[in-house]
Amino acid sequence: MNTMLAVVMSNPGEPDVLKPAEIPLPGLPDPSHLRVRLIAAGVNPVDAKLRRNGTYYPDIPSPVLGCDGAGVVDAVGAAVRRFRPGDEVYFFQGGIGREQGSYAQYVTVHEEYVAAKPARLSFLEAAALPLVVITAWEALHDRTRLAAGQRVLIHAAAGGVGHVAVQLARNADAHVAATVSGDQKAEFVRGLGAEHLIDYRLQDFVQSALDWSDGEGVDISFDTVGGTTFCRSFAATRVYGQVVTILQTSCEADALKTARLRNQSISYELMLAPQLLGMHEARRAQCRILERAARMVDEGMLDVHVSQAFPLASAAEAHRLIESGHTTGKIVLSID
Repeated sequence: MNTMLAVVMSNPGEPDVLKPAEIPLPGLPDPSHLRVRLIAAGVNPVDAKLRRNGTYYPDIPSPVLGCDGAGVVDAVGAAVRRFRPGDEVYFFQGGIGREQGSYAQYVTVHEEYVAAKPARLSFLEAAALPLVVITAWEALHDRTRLAAGQRVLIHAAAGGVGHVAVQLARNADAHVAATVSGDQKAEFVRGLGAEHLIDYRLQDFVQSALDWSDGEGVDISFDTVGGTTFCRSFAATRVYGQVVTILQTSCEADALKTARLRNQSISYELMLAPQLLGMHEARRAQCRILERAARMVDEGMLDVHVSQAFPLASAAEAHRLIESGHTTGKIVLSID
């Protein structure tokens, strides 16, 4: 077999630019790489943004999107020591335009960026986890140094990053307030350990967070929404508190004045940065997060919710759903 099925992006645009196609089967680029027969691929909002606006490498034609994958090792390079054919793995790799992503039947990955799949998870569930758990872990543990007993406000807590962040915060013995929309999402997030639920459509999340924290504000606000949610989070956060976001931001002067008056720290989390900047050691560190996450899953301390799975050829439909902004947990592609 010299070719494989993949979903390629013909040009930036609407979901219909994603088309199934036969492309060459990838060979091992160097002795430290392995090839994975993919069984599932995660679908993330960043995939839809890259599809709509163009990848980071616009001169490379017909890119294959998809950063998250899970499958079985198919072949290994001569220098690979950590895995062998037949091993079940999951990983974060490619999908930003330069390297092939996971919307395909096979992909090659450096062995240092691959972790053993959590035994308790199906391949569909495992493929849903890498980007969101690395993002949530880096935001809460690396950026804000979340500590036991702290109060943390997590926005869009029923979403992909949000529902994992709630669990990581509870595992750190922090107290969690969460913004959601609707009773169903509230019950889902409450089941993950959130103590204070805020329906942002019906309640002012700032006032609710202040009431919950005896008027002081939360220690940490984790923004996964952007826009006015990020800008208003300063008012919900205590003096010397921290606000971390995964979005590009722009606020009116009054909002930033609040952050300055309260001596707050503002952090940004872009888990793509090590891949974009070619930082090998940072990518190895992200793989260590995947290994920790796998242990937490297998010990019953962490789970990932897959709301819907689509066949690989229906990647465009998966993008339409994720762009609706109303999903709970994660969307994945099932690869035959």
